[in-house]
Amino acid sequence: MSNSYEEEARRRPRSRDLRPLLRLTPFLTRYKIQMMLALVALLAAAGATLAVPVAVRRIIDNGFSADNAALVDRYFLAMLAVVVVLALGSALRFYFVMWIGERVVADVRDALFSHLLNLSPGFFEAQRTGEVVSRLTADTTQIKAAFSSTASIALRNVVMLIGTIAMMVATSPKLAGLSLLALPLVVLPLVIYGRRVRNLSRLAQDTLASSAAFAQERLSAVSTVQSNLQEETSRKAFAAATDTAFAAAAKRTLARAVLTAAIIGVAAGAVVVLLWYGASEVISGRLTAGTLSQFLIYAILAASSLGQLSEVWGEVQLAAGAAERISELLDERPEIAAPPVPQPLPNPPRGHFALDRVSFAYPSRPGISALENVSFAVKTGETVAIVGPSGAGKTTVFALAQRFFDPQQGSVLVDGIDVRRVSPQELRSRIAVVPQETVIFSGSVLDNIRFGKPEATTEEVLAAARAARVDEFADRLPMGYDTEVGERGVTLSGGQRQRIAIARAVLRDAPILLLDEATSALDAESEAFIQQAIDELTANRTTLVIAHRLATVRNADRILVLENGRLVAEGKHGDLINTSPLYARLSKLQFTAPAA
Repeated sequence: MSNSYEEEARRRPRSRDLRPLLRLTPFLTRYKIQMMLALVALLAAAGATLAVPVAVRRIIDNGFSADNAALVDRYFLAMLAVVVVLALGSALRFYFVMWIGERVVADVRDALFSHLLNLSPGFFEAQRTGEVVSRLTADTTQIKAAFSSTASIALRNVVMLIGTIAMMVATSPKLAGLSLLALPLVVLPLVIYGRRVRNLSRLAQDTLASSAAFAQERLSAVSTVQSNLQEETSRKAFAAATDTAFAAAAKRTLARAVLTAAIIGVAAGAVVVLLWYGASEVISGRLTAGTLSQFLIYAILAASSLGQLSEVWGEVQLAAGAAERISELLDERPEIAAPPVPQPLPNPPRGHFALDRVSFAYPSRPGISALENVSFAVKTGETVAIVGPSGAGKTTVFALAQRFFDPQQGSVLVDGIDVRRVSPQELRSRIAVVPQETVIFSGSVLDNIRFGKPEATTEEVLAAARAARVDEFADRLPMGYDTEVGERGVTLSGGQRQRIAIARAVLRDAPILLLDEATSALDAESEAFIQQAIDELTANRTTLVIAHRLATVRNADRILVLENGRLVAEGKHGDLINTSPLYARLSKLQFTAPAA
């Protein structure tokens, strides 16, 4: 598994610069006031630091004697004031820069999650959820350093480097000129190893995300893993993935270590050479000891700033790799979007639904038709059942009805309007769905029912619960409707989860109902209760029912028979038994008891 993850990560194109980080600057510019305050604090702290060497030079040149004791006192008092300014400026700079970093990361996470919610289901067919979640969490944490602690250190050292170079030139132009000869030796490692660090960072983040996706898949189906005795196999596969992530991180760390050593070595070596040359200048009388001391302090500050900037540059490259992955998600455009000027659906709604010569293939399987030239209409208040073998296209009809996808040919119509001309949100507000595989979220029973209509009152939620017979088990729970159901509703039975889904549909009170075998997970007694509730719910509503068991649709107004994506028969149960060989065969399999 690790090899495939690494190969997948290597195949992805990588940015050659810091443009992915610049892509996130709109999140930063929202906080101009805090940025200005941080800059003022930074300049105050830098100015205080740069003033210290000047005081040191004057003290050394004037010496320590009783004749200038008052002057020395004034210098040291001034230095105490400088220390106070330095401390306050550093604290304020740190606070504002860290605040900005935390706020920017929170905004990026919010924007990314909101963007993901708007992406079409086709996107999630091609992406593993665990990898997407890794970008939402691990990658945004990685860029936090670029906008907080790393930014704080970088800004301070950039200002200090500029200031110290200016003061070095002012102190001794000759020594400053000599020090500039070392500049190419500093820049070269930054360019060469910086690019390598960025590429290795991207690879490390990719492999980490892939291992997270693998872990989520296995842990979300841990009972299946244990039932098939795959604990050891899964453990080895995950260990291989984490080893691959470690190897990439180790290579990245080595590159950063080499970069840091090169920068510090060149900068410190330059200071030693300058000290050597400066000492000869003092001996010859062309330079005072105080001036040399002042210049050396500035040189040491500059070297220290360069060393810290080399480390910061490595952090920035890490953040650039993470920002590139985040930018890829932000650049994803939903395949399904509202038109520039959406056409409103009729109000009050009529609940009419139709497919007009629809042909459709899923984006992940473009060569396989899920529906082929299908046409039918469902009148207001009519109950229509859709039957057929697995893969016939039943679920695809529901996906097109909610506009999770658009057909390649033909039209999907709601109340006579092509759904492509309607806002997806308005369209889906007219539809309530009970899926076959019920999704329950962590939270209470009440929260899960209210998910269908967040603004509903408690009385409305409880009424929907009673209509779906949720009260029969909720009243026996330890805290009633306030009982936590666990992740994915693991504390509930399949039938209980499905009753909650039905209660959501009841609460939605939408004009169109899509029921995907809504009673498939219930026992016979509960099914009878739920079927009664569904009968009441579907009265005077347009209802489409996907039926895997023909017993649930014998009383439908019409039955549509799908096979291999084509509508092959249509009618009532009694008629289809005689006119549709496929329906007759399905009916026989369902209703004929096996021989003893």
